[in-house]
Formats: sequence, C-alpha cells, structure tokens
Amino acid sequence: METSVPAARVIVVDDTPVNLRLLSDMLRRQGYVVQAFNNGPEALAAAKTEPPDMVLLDVSMPEMDGYEVCARLKAEPALADTPVIFISALDETGDKLKAFDVGGVDYVTKPVQYKELQARVRTHLSLRELQLALLDHNRCLEEMVEAQFHDILAAKEELSQAQIATITALSKLAESRDDHTGKHIERVQTYCRMVAMEIALRPAYRAVVTSAYIETLAQASPLHDIGKVGIADAILLKPGKLTPDEMAIMQSHTTIGAETLRRVVAQYPGNSFINIGIEIAGSHHERWDGKGYPEGLSGEGIPLSARITALADVYDALRSARTYKPAFSREDSRRIVADGGGTQFDPVLVEVFLAAEPDMYEASILLAS
Repeated sequence: METSVPAARVIVVDDTPVNLRLLSDMLRRQGYVVQAFNNGPEALAAAKTEPPDMVLLDVSMPEMDGYEVCARLKAEPALADTPVIFISALDETGDKLKAFDVGGVDYVTKPVQYKELQARVRTHLSLRELQLALLDHNRCLEEMVEAQFHDILAAKEELSQAQIATITALSKLAESRDDHTGKHIERVQTYCRMVAMEIALRPAYRAVVTSAYIETLAQASPLHDIGKVGIADAILLKPGKLTPDEMAIMQSHTTIGAETLRRVVAQYPGNSFINIGIEIAGSHHERWDGKGYPEGLSGEGIPLSARITALADVYDALRSARTYKPAFSREDSRRIVADGGGTQFDPVLVEVFLAAEPDMYEASILLAS
C-alpha cells in the first residue's frame, strides 16, 4: 500500500455517483480518510465542522457549482488555505483559469488518469504539510522574538530606572548640602509634573507637552541644582549676604551643572532625559525679562523645561525655610509668584500655576507626612 501522507483527511465532491465512488475508493486505498458528498452545501457544512487537509471538487453540479463551493470555502478563515483540486470534464482554458481565480491549486480533466491524480494529491498534501510546518516554525520564531523583545525592554527599563536613580541620588547629594527642609527634589518633581499637565491642556502646547515630555521633565528636574557640588561650603552655606564675587561663584552652579551633563550627552546624544537635564540645569535661573543668569536669556528663548522648573523651584523655596530666611506663608508665596509673571516668570506659566497651585499645596502636605 502506498501511503504518502497517512491519515490526511480529504473531502471529495461530485454529483455523479460512479465518479464519487471511484475517487473515494482510490483515496482510501492510498491511506487517506475520505468524506464523500454529492453536492456542495453538504461538503461545505462538513468542512466547517472539521476542516479537511484537501478538497477534490467537481465543477458541473446542479445545486451549487464547484466554483461557488470553492469561493465560499476560501471565504472561511479556517478553510482559506485548504488546497482544492478541481476535477472536471470541462477542458477549455477559460474554465481552468476560473478555477484558479477562485482559489484552486490544480485542475485535472476527466476522464481521470488515477496515477496522475494520485501524484498531484500527494504533491499538494506534501506542500500543505510543509506550509503548515513553516507557519508553525514562524509562529515559534515570532513568540521567541516577542519574548526576547520584552526581555530587552524590561532590561532597558531596569537600566533606565537605575540610571535615573543614580542621577537622582547625586542630585540629592548636591541638594543636601543646603536643603534643611527635606524632600525638596520630590516636591519640585511633583510641581513640575502638575504645571506641565495643566499647560498640556492648552492647544498651543499640546504638540510639545506630551505625556512622554511630562514624565521626562519630572525625572530630569532633580538635575536643576546638580552643579552645586562644585560650590564651596563657605559660599553655599553662608548665612549672610554674599559678596559680588561670591555671588558670581554661586551663580556658576548653572554652568557647572550644564557642562557636566553635556559631557554625558556627548556619549548618549539621543538621550532626552539628559538633554532636558542640560536645559534645566543651565537655564532655571534665567528670567522672562532677560535679567537672569547665566546667559541673560529672555521670553521663549528660555527652554520651556527650564521655565517650568524655575517656577516650581522658586515656589518651593518660598515655602521652605533657609539659613538666610524663614518660610513664607502659602498666600505670600502664591502672591510673589503671581507678581513675577511677565518679569521673572513666563506669564502663561503663572496663569497655569495659579490654576494648579491648590493641588500643588495639597501635594506638599502629603509629601511632608
């Protein structure tokens, strides 16, 4: 017994009983499991119930011809890839082309040469088996790639979080030298996020202040005073008024911070976290009216990230006690920031701040607890 693909399931459809019996017997002798039908609708119903490995299909049938049966078969997602061999007495080129147009893979003319038909059935079943094996292989590869991709993303996220944690720790180290209130960095992060979320609601800023921008801004805001690691304690912690020379040294923390981060970004030029950190560290003491430092930038020439951080930093500084001043009340702090709109601060950001300040105040209470 010749058995190329044992147990393959084949549906045979022919409205002529003799042909149906001969085809079915031939296939069974080859070791195939055969379902025989004398009409298209019953064959379709059986195929939908249990998809076959192949269909042998007559063309000329009274209720539903073979072309329609094949078209309906191919319209079913579970059956679309099932190979269909047409068997017909029609031998015109147009008949054969139509058979291929509706999805047939082969066309055998009657009277059937059984050796030829057996060879074609074996060939197409082997191709089908290879096709299924390839699909399964590709599916396994896709699953492996997807798993590896998730592992890479997880590792990248873990590394990113580790980098952020390290830089934040360094920022805290710099801040701890002159911050006696605690959690200044956390409050500035929170205030930056709240102001940014509020301004993102305005159409003019929506394209720039995306969710990714807001998160990067919040993560980078601790870098605003990282340059203070380069300032001597005698100046940084001096309780009285600084001399002009001491003030110049104090102000240099902006350039120290920005230059330090520029050396980092030279190795990672596409890192948005470090790039925004440079903007914030270098420009968070610039003023809207151009009277700030270190470059005397004004208006929208000051990076948006630095304008937001400057407002958040000043609001927290006003609300916090320092060696040289007591903490201002909430009302006075809010008024001072409001009065600075158009001079020290971006006037649009001041409007946004006034809308967000109640939530900022509540957040400060939670952070203090």
